[in-house]
Amino acid sequence: MKTYRAALVGCSRMGAFIDNEQRGTSRFRQPYSHAAGYEACDRTELVACSDLRPDVLEQAGKRYGVPSKGLYTDYREMIDKEQPDIVSVATQPEQRAEIVTYAAEHGAKAIYAEKAMAASMSDARAMVEAVERNNVAFNLGTNRRWEFAYDKVKELIDDGSIGDLQSIILYNNGHLFNAASHSLDLALRLSGDVPASWVQGNLAVPNSVFEGDTLTEDPPGEGVIKLENGVTIYALLSNQSGEGEAVGTRGRIRAIRDGREWDFRIADPADHDARALTLRRAFPDFPQRSSTLRLIEDLVHSLDTGEPPRGGVRVAYASTELIFGFIESHRRGGVRVSLPLEDSNTRMERNRAARQPLFKPREG
Repeated sequence: MKTYRAALVGCSRMGAFIDNEQRGTSRFRQPYSHAAGYEACDRTELVACSDLRPDVLEQAGKRYGVPSKGLYTDYREMIDKEQPDIVSVATQPEQRAEIVTYAAEHGAKAIYAEKAMAASMSDARAMVEAVERNNVAFNLGTNRRWEFAYDKVKELIDDGSIGDLQSIILYNNGHLFNAASHSLDLALRLSGDVPASWVQGNLAVPNSVFEGDTLTEDPPGEGVIKLENGVTIYALLSNQSGEGEAVGTRGRIRAIRDGREWDFRIADPADHDARALTLRRAFPDFPQRSSTLRLIEDLVHSLDTGEPPRGGVRVAYASTELIFGFIESHRRGGVRVSLPLEDSNTRMERNRAARQPLFKPREG
């Protein structure tokens, strides 16, 4: 079977070295970074890397066996010369649209882009247009979409184990671009990726983070989302990090410590009050496997068959629209904002130094 050639833009933490931070501490199964995922997948080969920092680029090349001729400080030159099948974009959101668009227009057949999708809605629309026009398979690095544990949650929702789904509660939505990009995507997946009708949100930051239409920080945000099928998503900011639940007419499934523990309860059929969730059920067993590896294998499957991936650029766009819906609702005084979002001019643009990756595994 064909081995697909992959190239990485952005060799910092999630691009190449976050596995060194996570060993022994994380619930996420390794491989976790983009580069480690390509190394582990028997259908891909990492042939080139690009980063603006020569020291980071050199370390990535050494770690993943990429020869010096495959190391580039200019991602355009890398894509043009190497013509990779898959391009990974693990930069910050501010640079992502430009790189994804270039890759889609210069021969990439699949793109694995880190979350959040983009720094503005106009950037996100440009990415959708370039990816779809060039028939590129696209997945966003919202890893929970590829976790077996949440596959089981979706199966239990879809088979009616908790009755009709009514709401999804996210107990700590977090910073919108870094954290809520994960939680909102998961909520949409569990709801069947049904489009949202409206969003109402609040940012837990002072208005000074806005300089005109420029957002200078990644703000924590909370609010309510109503889907077209009537399901309500409640995105909270609380101390219950990593917790969320799906609530139906006859039961609920709650993830505790981001899936390390589960509380699955249903109503007693003999009890006429469906709100009395008195019967506790064992959460089904599931395989322990890297979500990053599953995401890459999903792209490989799309390249093999022409079938769409589990994610897709429209799915990525939908969760991005929710992020900017929260922002626009806040800017308009907390009003309900109808979707699709047509008139958002906000762009996140942060002025901060790049975070240095950890080149050697953390001890302990």
